[in-house]
Amino acid sequence: VVIPLLLLMLPAMLTALAVVREKELGSITNFYVTPTTRLEFLLGKQLPYVGLAMANFLLMCALSVSLFRVPVTGSFATLAAATLLYVVAATGLGLLASTVTRSQISAMFFTMVGSMLPAVQFAGMNNPVSALEGVGRVIGDLYPATYMFIISRGVFGKALGFADLQAHFVPLLLAIPVIIGSAVLLLKKQER
Repeated sequence: VVIPLLLLMLPAMLTALAVVREKELGSITNFYVTPTTRLEFLLGKQLPYVGLAMANFLLMCALSVSLFRVPVTGSFATLAAATLLYVVAATGLGLLASTVTRSQISAMFFTMVGSMLPAVQFAGMNNPVSALEGVGRVIGDLYPATYMFIISRGVFGKALGFADLQAHFVPLLLAIPVIIGSAVLLLKKQER
């Protein structure tokens, strides 16, 4: 459970600084005057952090196996594929925070509250999502961390593979266009 939590927090916070830093420095004006689309701009900001997050994932897995003696009993390829989808969604959350805020401090705060609070309270880290009711259950069912926790537990602790976990990939796949699409819609091509 620690690996998905770290893969949510760190990439999201780093990506949250990507666009808002340009707003603070004034270099976002370069984006305003180029023919680059909003999607191209955001993907250009996101992809380096996705690569960095995947490198962090490999290092954390190596540490868990070598230092903490927690073996990967299931399919590592399944875990890696889920992690790629998950970090794209996590960095998308950071981009979303970056597009709606004007300062680095507010982007960091928005990202921490918007990513960690739902992950810890509603995604099944402490209590199963099935035990939640009302709005908490809806958040738990929609939040990408819920499915990454299930996949991570399944691969590390239950020796599960893709055939066993494929249903949990669908919400991760659906979250990506929703999160990135929201960031694209909220990023203004013109400053007011």
